[in-house]
Amino acid sequence: MFNLSRYFSTVSFILIVLAAGVLGPLYQTLSMHQMKGLAESRNVAMAQVFQNSLHDPLETLLVESVGRNASAVDQSDDLISIQKSAFGLMKGTSVIQVKVYNRLGNVIFSTDARQIGENSLSNPGFKAAINGSVLSELNHRDTIDSLEGSIGNADILASYVPILGKDKSVEGVFELYQNVTPFVGQLNSSMWWVTAGVVLVFAALYFMQFLVVRRAQGILEDQEGRIKAARDTLELQVGARTEELKRTNQQLEEEISERRQAQSKLNYLAYHDPLTGLANRRCFIERLDESLRETAKRDERLAVLFIDLDQFKQVNDSLGHGVGDELLVAVSSRLSEHVRLIDMLARLGGDEFICLMEAVREEDEVEVLAGEIIAAFEQPFKIGDHELFLTASVGISLFPGDGGSDSVLDLMRNADSAMYRAKSLGRGNYHFYTPEMTVQAQERIQMENLLRRALENDEFRVHLQPQVDTRSGQLVGAEALVRWESPELGQVMPTRFIPVAEDSGLIVGLGNWVLRETCRQFMKWQKSGFALPQVSVNLSVRQLERPEFIDVLNQILHETGMDPTCLKLELTESVVMAFGDACALLEKLRDLGISLALDDFGTGYSSLSYLKMLPVQQLKIDRSFVEGIGRNTGDEAIIRTIMELARSMDFEVVAEGVETAEQASFLAGLGCQQLQGHLHGRAVDPAEFRARWSIPE
Repeated sequence: MFNLSRYFSTVSFILIVLAAGVLGPLYQTLSMHQMKGLAESRNVAMAQVFQNSLHDPLETLLVESVGRNASAVDQSDDLISIQKSAFGLMKGTSVIQVKVYNRLGNVIFSTDARQIGENSLSNPGFKAAINGSVLSELNHRDTIDSLEGSIGNADILASYVPILGKDKSVEGVFELYQNVTPFVGQLNSSMWWVTAGVVLVFAALYFMQFLVVRRAQGILEDQEGRIKAARDTLELQVGARTEELKRTNQQLEEEISERRQAQSKLNYLAYHDPLTGLANRRCFIERLDESLRETAKRDERLAVLFIDLDQFKQVNDSLGHGVGDELLVAVSSRLSEHVRLIDMLARLGGDEFICLMEAVREEDEVEVLAGEIIAAFEQPFKIGDHELFLTASVGISLFPGDGGSDSVLDLMRNADSAMYRAKSLGRGNYHFYTPEMTVQAQERIQMENLLRRALENDEFRVHLQPQVDTRSGQLVGAEALVRWESPELGQVMPTRFIPVAEDSGLIVGLGNWVLRETCRQFMKWQKSGFALPQVSVNLSVRQLERPEFIDVLNQILHETGMDPTCLKLELTESVVMAFGDACALLEKLRDLGISLALDDFGTGYSSLSYLKMLPVQQLKIDRSFVEGIGRNTGDEAIIRTIMELARSMDFEVVAEGVETAEQASFLAGLGCQQLQGHLHGRAVDPAEFRARWSIPE
């Protein structure tokens, strides 16, 4: 802090010393000047006294001294007279010497006779006086002669005073020496007192100001302490605020960064599939729309290939969605790496992919691409401990033939229709779109919509086809078959609506309805006295895939009160092979007492080693083999083989599609236990079935 007291003390001391140093000499100078003025006035007055008293002899001496030597003047009577009178006039005064100069500067009179005759023509005082002015000089003399003897250490004021004649002309000059030693001593003493007074006054002022300054210094120091404390507090607050602002700024930057990342992620997710990283439906549609416009301008062609994975749902349901997701990533990676002709690959969702091929010259190029896509699935996919085999069905639509430049969705929809046609022809195929597919697709959509309404409107009916003993012809059971009586479409055969129900997932609800309605009808007959030994119901793989299927079946049996041993469930080879853990599920069904039949046997690809593990009791020979009896030795050979297999594995055999006695005789000869077909009755409604097979009382 600035030390006010220290600087004030220093500066004040310097100012006091300077003031004393200036005021002392100034006072001395003024006092001396005043004293000289007074002494000079006294000398002038004394000179006037001399002139008045000694006018005549002095005037005579002045006149006679001109041209005379000093000795002549010294012996003049007038000089002696003047000398006597001068001593009388000087007595009792402070004038100690008097000289008179004539106009030539010669001393013609002096109280010290030795000086008579001296010339002071060049003396400044003489010159000033001869010119009419009075000039005084103050000198300090170590010794000087006076009337009363020699004087030591004397302060002498010498005044040169002009002697004026009657006409006011200067006739001579008086030089008077006045002893002003007492005045100078008094002056010096006064100066010391004045100086001391000034010093004391300044010292008092200095002390008072010093006290004020010290007080001010204390106030300043106190204020400085407060200011410092406030500054420190402010610095702490500023520091804390700065840190807070830094944290806030950092948080803001992090939030901005997070928002940018989130925005970037949203932008990425808006155009990319989050699982595989491929382009999504939106991105593909925008790219296809742009490509259609460019292709139309350049008069070129492009192809859209719709890819659907076969059996993917079975992987999801049997191994879980985690494995399914990994499989989708592996599929997208393999397609991206190994299929060279794809200009853009996207995932639409689920197990559906779509790709774009631009600048198509010939359809052969598209066929090559479709072949590469299908070939990419020849090798199994290694997902963890699982080795999974998949196939893909590919539908192809071409521009401009299969859609206009402004109809992106038409091209995609047509490729989708072609994919379904490829899937219906067998998995692992591709198919080009044809206009007929649109009609079929529209019919399919209409049928699916009507199917959804049919369950609510009770449009389905259960018909039953008899199963008889081969040798006795007695009724041993019946197979429940669903029929659809649509107000719009009329009587719809199962071959038309069952595939649609399978693909749309409606088969689960429909299958459960058939199962419940069959059990209800069976118990109704039983209570009314019509004893049907056993009834068979077909199951879909989608029903088996449902984790709640066993619970639903138990609930139906409990609701209807049906004995599980009277119920037989039929599953095709393809259903058993498609279901991952078929053995475990079938074991649960057998534990309930339900009989199991393997339907359409011989048309699938089940291995004998797998067949022997299945807890089934009955094999059903497919009608395609029965139709060849008597006409196709190959079919007959297959039937013989099946019968040998059944006997060796202790399976009961039922032959489907038996329409002639020849077929029945052939089957009976091989030991087939049961027959089913038009020979013994078509599938009819419950009332007609009961009327046909009731035993009259």
